[in-house]
Amino acid sequence: MSADAAARSCCFHAWIGQSNKVSEKKPLPRGARLKLALLPEERSLCPLRVHDCASRYRQRQVVVLALCLMLLVVFPGGGLSGHAACQALANTQGKNAYGVADRDGRMIDACNPDLPLIPASVLKIGTALAAHHILGDDYRFRTEFYVDHRDNLFIKGFGDPMLVTEEMAFIVEQLHRSGLRRVRTLYVDSSAFALTDQVPGRGGSTNPYDAPVGPLSVNFNTAYLAVDAEGGIHSAEPQTPTLPLFRELAQGLSPGLHRINICGSGPCDLETRMAQYGGELLHNLLDKAGIPVVAVGGLQKVPPDDQVRLLYRHYSTWSLAEINVAMLEYSSNVIANLLFLACGAQRYGYPATWEKARQAVSMEITHLVGQERAAGLNQEEGSGLSRRNRVTVRTMLSLLEAFRPYTDLLRQQGKVSMKTGTMTGVAAAAGYLTNGRAFVILLNESTNDRSALVQRLEGWYGESNSAE
Repeated sequence: MSADAAARSCCFHAWIGQSNKVSEKKPLPRGARLKLALLPEERSLCPLRVHDCASRYRQRQVVVLALCLMLLVVFPGGGLSGHAACQALANTQGKNAYGVADRDGRMIDACNPDLPLIPASVLKIGTALAAHHILGDDYRFRTEFYVDHRDNLFIKGFGDPMLVTEEMAFIVEQLHRSGLRRVRTLYVDSSAFALTDQVPGRGGSTNPYDAPVGPLSVNFNTAYLAVDAEGGIHSAEPQTPTLPLFRELAQGLSPGLHRINICGSGPCDLETRMAQYGGELLHNLLDKAGIPVVAVGGLQKVPPDDQVRLLYRHYSTWSLAEINVAMLEYSSNVIANLLFLACGAQRYGYPATWEKARQAVSMEITHLVGQERAAGLNQEEGSGLSRRNRVTVRTMLSLLEAFRPYTDLLRQQGKVSMKTGTMTGVAAAAGYLTNGRAFVILLNESTNDRSALVQRLEGWYGESNSAE
């Protein structure tokens, strides 16, 4: 080692010692020690003269060398904070990671930043971001209604995630204004989707988060049921009528309130069940509006143009920007995956498929964050439900940098704006500290506390430590 290098190493060692003494009275800004120490060309920062450092270097060679090697391992690129990498984690055995970046996107602290981990619902940030760019904030889903000369009504959905009962009631008003007075048979056309499988990672539970997706998805493909002590079954929502399907779904449920997906606990033909739900709900609402319906006929494609006419094309009363607010606020898997599929259909045309969605979103993310960063993301679907989804902290921080124009979409939790994600064995969070610094936490084992880690990062890098 040259005398100059030895002096710089000693200078670094002396600076650490001096800063520790100073910090007892007035703590230095976080990261100041290493930021200064890793700039050896700034000789004026060294509190000792060079010849003193050279002398002390010979006495403390082993200690200095160990410190320098430690820093090269922990902070190989320089510029990271004074906290040892992974210090914020209770367990660093390869399945946990976190990172913090300043408002210019520079990483200032990280643990395992390039380790691909399961993101759970944090992935919805990427889905929302891609949808904003591919579809546009003013995008509105459409649903089409056709009639033939025999008064049959055909509904063709295109994956509107906000077809709740209130929206369907509004549609009925528009159908009446368009001249609909009677319906012989009501059919559902599901040809806008061509899904070889349902949502990747979807389980077989009755939970709403396991609800299927389809081109006609009413009430998020869930039902809210009330079962009384005598076994009576009713809709638990005043705006939603009690449908024949609800009596099927409630079989075996205990008294009380139950929000379940439309496949319940038994075997289910998903496409048929979604058409049944949409058909029964529209049938009921049409009857109430004085438009009688003889029968609900299930699935059938809209006939050729010379046999039908378009009666009404409905554009959702919800813009994409409003849908994204709801998706992130309630962490809706159904909304996220319908947005994901819509991105693919917008880029490559209908019918919507998972492969089109993956390709469209991947290309958009690559465009937004660059090929190198995008390589740290493997997205199977839009919600984070699949355990085959993977993302690195470094890539997620880049996504958050691109997401800054939409930070108000994230829920304020305490002082921090963030999206959380939770699955068995997985806890994640991503968002912005009080001073706007982006952070990501990906925990794929149960030995770490997500809430405590968020508080720790906020304490270290948040408003009270805002100096860049």
